[in-house]
Amino acid sequence: MKRDNHSFLAHLCEKAERYDDMVLHLKEVIGAGGELSVDERSLLAIACSRMVCTRRSSLRTILSIEQQKQPRVNEEHITTTRGYRKKIENELETICSDVLDLLDGSLIPNAGTVDSKVLYYKMKGDYSRYLAEFTSGEKHTAAVSSAYNAYKIATDFVQTEFAATHRLRLSLALNVSVFYYEILNLHDHARHLANCAFDDAIAELDGLAKEPDDESISIIHILRDNLSRWISPDNGQRGASTQGKLRETLSVTC
Repeated sequence: MKRDNHSFLAHLCEKAERYDDMVLHLKEVIGAGGELSVDERSLLAIACSRMVCTRRSSLRTILSIEQQKQPRVNEEHITTTRGYRKKIENELETICSDVLDLLDGSLIPNAGTVDSKVLYYKMKGDYSRYLAEFTSGEKHTAAVSSAYNAYKIATDFVQTEFAATHRLRLSLALNVSVFYYEILNLHDHARHLANCAFDDAIAELDGLAKEPDDESISIIHILRDNLSRWISPDNGQRGASTQGKLRETLSVTC
């Protein structure tokens, strides 16, 4: 089957919300060689994010159930719940590892534009971070290191190449700040990163001849929302851990 047909089928799968199939066709596109087009990069980011999004949400739900105090402890139910959590974790690990293999093996080496490099390194940071959320020991350490290094490379690119209101720069800043807050537990630095990205974008908005795209505006709002949750406990307020799950971006593309 020709590359164009696989690309068409990927579009078809997106409309049908068949994201696993969508990724399979995009793998064929990647395997055909050459750099992905802007449209193909967008499809890949969407497909991968949809595959992990539902499973991450499922994992958070199961973890919440495990942490609930029950009036009576049913050991069989506890074991069953733990086993189901492990099943979801295994699925997530497989998906994330598969995406990271695609990035390291084909996409990053063939990236010929700044836009594609930033997207791919951002994705590498994101999917490494997702692994760090539930792994432990050496796997966790490796995932954290991979996320940190990938985010740093992507950040170095956007600081010099993209405007403060560019949706990919904003998306990267948002997800990096979540990484620092949730994974590294460096709350002050996370607030600093999010605040700088928000302030820079707001300052730039005043000088723009036209409004940025809706995606950029949406991310600016998410940055503001996260900052409102990240109120320092030193000020007598509750931290983000008691305010619910932090918001991030999953499928922003260039």
